[in-house]
Amino acid sequence: MQLWGEFMKWSGGTNLGYGFEMFSSSHFAMLSIFFAVSFAIFKYQETLKRLSLRKLEIGLAISLIIWEAGYHSWLYMNGLWKLRHSIPAELCNISLFLTIMLLLTGRKLLFELLFFTAILGASQALATPVLYYDFPHFRFFHFFWTHMLMIWAVLYYMWVKGIRPTWSSVKKAVIFLNLLVPFVMLLNELVGGNYMFLSHKPKTASLLDFLGPHPWYILTLETIFISSSLLIWWIFRDRKT
Repeated sequence: MQLWGEFMKWSGGTNLGYGFEMFSSSHFAMLSIFFAVSFAIFKYQETLKRLSLRKLEIGLAISLIIWEAGYHSWLYMNGLWKLRHSIPAELCNISLFLTIMLLLTGRKLLFELLFFTAILGASQALATPVLYYDFPHFRFFHFFWTHMLMIWAVLYYMWVKGIRPTWSSVKKAVIFLNLLVPFVMLLNELVGGNYMFLSHKPKTASLLDFLGPHPWYILTLETIFISSSLLIWWIFRDRKT
């Protein structure tokens, strides 16, 4: 019975006893793991190039599918799945689907889109998580595994697979985002949601707090996305071409 009680707390819908605090020891621990693995991908990229990692790529894609399916099942079982906030329409949700498809297909276009959405979106989510459940709750692991793997996949395909972002990649990412935003804004109107924070800022502290009031911060975000995309393209571009 004690084991069952612990399981219910670990997978329950309440964060009682599991309230997440930004920059807590559990947050720093996950960030340490993230940077350690990122560094390892860079340091051992030549070794990784000589290995056959196709099964690992597929396995990681399947793990994302399982974790995301488990997350929506958890929401439903705890009565938390709502149209206004549970549809996978956040930028990180879209990045997760791009990651799954990239790991399964290895297509360059998917890398080009994911490179910017993951580096700019998932990294911000890791730095300032909109998260209410701390270690060792199920949601804590789901959040960090999915967001970290998005960025690790990008680093893996860049350093190990040799795919680099190009100037054309920046244009594709900007076009993709601007085609996506109107649909998400319409969805927000239909379900009363705040997907991609296009209706209002998150209630928890985030970088959006420094970008002005709604709706002007959306235009500021657009400018930041374009300038940041240009910056990280310049940093990670293929200098041999």
